[in-house]
Amino acid sequence: MHFCYILHSKTLDKFYIGHSSESLQERLRKHLSDHKGFTSKAKDWMLVYFETLESKSLAYKREREIKAWKSKPKIQKLIQSAEKIEHPDL
Repeated sequence: MHFCYILHSKTLDKFYIGHSSESLQERLRKHLSDHKGFTSKAKDWMLVYFETLESKSLAYKREREIKAWKSKPKIQKLIQSAEKIEHPDL
């Protein structure tokens, strides 16, 4: 399975949009670990949205589409329109 996902940090009040072919739980763990990159700036990232896609290329294409919006309100609307994610069950 391939995913396009959105993380949110309350500390930074920022969204991170990505795609992955590994489990979302594992991907989130990597974002929260010690590393370099955008998500290393905070340790409170939470998965707030995801889509399951048929291929890695479609997941990447969807990631690029959402990033191209450059609109926090539009991203928030997408998240609110989706079903709620229960974080403990990742």
